[in-house]
Amino acid sequence: MRKSRFTEEQIVAILKESEGGVTGKEICRKHGISNQTLYHWKNKYAGMNVSDVRRLKTLEDENAQLKKILGEQALLIDGYKNALSKKY
Repeated sequence: MRKSRFTEEQIVAILKESEGGVTGKEICRKHGISNQTLYHWKNKYAGMNVSDVRRLKTLEDENAQLKKILGEQALLIDGYKNALSKKY
């Protein structure tokens, strides 16, 4: 996954600027982002503070790590089941 060139603090600041009455086109032009990126950020980070965004990021990282562990465990269980089901 590509890392964003904007930090969480910058994203929240851009979104607060958009809530201040500046049009979306002006914000996109000023910061060099697309309309799609701005609306994606609005959907994901709307109404959040910097601390909320950081917490969201840590929870997403932890969730990804747990999904990886779960997948590895499922593969081990399948392997054990296959090994035990074979008759020698």
